Formats: sequence, C-alpha cells, structure tokens
Amino acid sequence: MTDELFRIVRPGALYSRPIPERHRIIFYIGHLEAFDWNLIGDHALGRGSAHKEFDHLFAFGIDPVGRGLPTDQPSDWPSINEVQAYIVQARKSLDEILQNRSLHAESGWRYPCETILNVAIEHRIMHAETLAYMLHQLAGEAKSPPRTYRTPDTAPASPAIRPRMVEIPAGQATLGISEERESFGWDNEFKTHSIMAPAFAMDATKVTNGEFLKFVLAGCYDDQSLWRGADWDWIKGQNVRHPQFWRERGREWFYQAMFEELPLPMDWPVYVSHAEASAYARFVGKSLPTESQFHRAAYGTPEGEEREYPWGEASPAPSLGNFDFERWDPVAVGSYPAGRSAFGVEDAVGNGWEWTATEFAPFPGFEPFPFYRGYSANFFDGKHYVMKGASPRTGACLLRRSFRNWFQPHYPFVYASFRCVMG
Repeated sequence: MTDELFRIVRPGALYSRPIPERHRIIFYIGHLEAFDWNLIGDHALGRGSAHKEFDHLFAFGIDPVGRGLPTDQPSDWPSINEVQAYIVQARKSLDEILQNRSLHAESGWRYPCETILNVAIEHRIMHAETLAYMLHQLAGEAKSPPRTYRTPDTAPASPAIRPRMVEIPAGQATLGISEERESFGWDNEFKTHSIMAPAFAMDATKVTNGEFLKFVLAGCYDDQSLWRGADWDWIKGQNVRHPQFWRERGREWFYQAMFEELPLPMDWPVYVSHAEASAYARFVGKSLPTESQFHRAAYGTPEGEEREYPWGEASPAPSLGNFDFERWDPVAVGSYPAGRSAFGVEDAVGNGWEWTATEFAPFPGFEPFPFYRGYSANFFDGKHYVMKGASPRTGACLLRRSFRNWFQPHYPFVYASFRCVMG
C-alpha cells in the first residue's frame, strides 16, 4: 500500500517538500523501513544496525510545534537509488527474521513479539494516511492518479441535509482499553476507565463546507472576539483566510481534492484546523465536544450498553462509512445511514477525523511502551488535541473505539472535520 502511494509522485518531485513544516518526500520513502528495522531488528532482537547512517537519518519525523522551518536542501539527501537499495536490504533482513521459526521464537525477543509486530504494522498504516495529507498538498502536475482512481462524487446529499441536533441523555462513557483484552492497543489507549457524561445535545452531522462558508462570508476570520489569542496570532501571521483545502477564484469557491479541483461541494464535511473549528463553534454559540462526550454519543446506547463501533459489533465494511482507503476524498455527510450511532449521530467514524476540546493527555495508570517511550509521552504537552473517528484514508484496524489520534491546533493539512455540542 505504501509503495503504491509513493508511485503517485512523479520522479522529479521526490525531493520536494509539499508541507513546509515537514520533511521532504524522500525522507518518508526511507523512514518506513528504517522504523521497522530499528524497532524489530535492533530494539527487539538486538541485531544492531542495518545501515548505520540511514537507520539514523530516516529515523524521526518532525513535529512542527514551536520550531522554525527545516532548512535542508535536496542535495543533503541520498540518491533515490541509494534509498531504494536500503529498502530492499532492510526488507530482506526482516523477511528472514519473520520467516525463520528459530529467529521468530518469543524467547529471542526483548519485548513481546506480537506487540512489536503490531506497532510496526499500525505505524505503516498510519503513515499511509499522513502521507496522503502531504501528497494532497503536492501540485497536480507532480503526481499521477492511480489506475483505480475515480472522480469524487460531488452530488448533493439526498435527501437534503438539514442541520439538526440530537439529544444525548446522561450516561457512562468508557474510554481506553482493558489490559486483559487480547487485542493490540497503543500505550495512550490504556487504561480503561469510565466517565459519567451529563446530558448534552450534539450535531447529528459534521459541519459542512456550506455551513462553514457562512462563517467565512460573515468576515469571521477578521473578528478577533471569536479566536483565542494564540489562534488569532496564527491566522494573522500566516494570513489564513479560509480552510486549507478551499480555493477562491473571483466570487466562486472551489475545493482542492486529491487529484483535481472541484466546485466547492457544499454537503461535504469541512476540513479545518482545531483553531478554525473552535472559532466556528463560538460563532454559532456552541462548543467542541470533549473526548468523553464523543464516546457517549458515538458508542453509547439508550439502554446504557456501549457498542464496539457506532453501528454495533459488526466489523467495518464499505456500507458503514467512508474509511479504510475506499476513497481519496470525502462524500456528503449522512451518506451512510447504516453506520449511524444508537443516538442518531451520522459518520462518527469515517469521512473525516473529528476535533475534540480535550487536550491529549495520559489516562490514569498510563505507562509508556518501554521500546518507544516517546510515542505518546512527547506530546503530553498541552499543545495537542485529541481527534476521534476516522478519515477516508484511515485503515480499518484503527477504527477501534479506544484509538486516539492527536494534532496541534494550527496544523491545517489533516483530514479533520468537527461537529458541535451544547450543554
């Protein structure tokens, strides 16, 4: 999957930097194998370096909070042939480990084998999504759609979307994952605990481009009263005037989809930063939901039980939501009635991650992975917010109820939607 993603990029663009705060594309080509080798070959099995220089060069990405822009040049990076040779060798070595029963024996691993392999798999699947964010910002002439690509469906929702709120009665919201559960979870998903959520009302659908356009046309990007101090400084310092995925031409609005520009689809969910979502919520006299409110609305039931997914216990399927790489772009909100929650919340999983008002922080009893101590803990800094749900490019294994995503509030490139609450 990730190999196919890199094939989208035309050869002349492999050393470009589509997002100024991030590495060049060439870094990510080498990063996935460097991560796998460093985790499995070195940390878990103690076999040392596969390529001393490249194992380190491709080891770590960039979190843009509070840092200047990277200044490296294309000439600072190895040639694509060198990187591809490194990938081939790393994969060959890892395949030998995984196919050799004696090497694969649990006794030879410093950490639980199953946990290590799940970390490697989910890390790659997460990058299959975040790389899509990056390639989305790449100029159209620098990428080629895959053969399976189809033009997005921009038809209005039918029946027409009428913004409404659904009442969520007071009840228990269970967050996290139990240590007794056999399935995998990242360190920040532990430990399970319950929160009593008071009654509240939540938007039945995500805020759409059409709804957000009213915010833009009302001049809200110039209304300081709607923005927190740091958010105001950001939009003015970066001259943010509308969502990152929108384009304005004269008096008309367009949407930059993954591979083409479209007239702004009014019924698609709007993708914005946390700062923009928060300002919109103030504009309409509401607020963003907390993580526990999202859980209550998405997974709770009137009977007091809690579901594994918003629609019930069935595994994710294409009829239940826009997720698991089925599409490159959103669809109209409310397009998956079979996937709605027991309280009538549409698209709680899929069609765009959802911002919450909750700062990313450890659950009670949190313990970092001993082999990846900074995965979560480095971001417990009050500068990142929890996102729940999923986007069109989120893998099915990440749709579990306990999974937590997070980003900083001034990063507008994520497939991140939102909805509002009252009460």
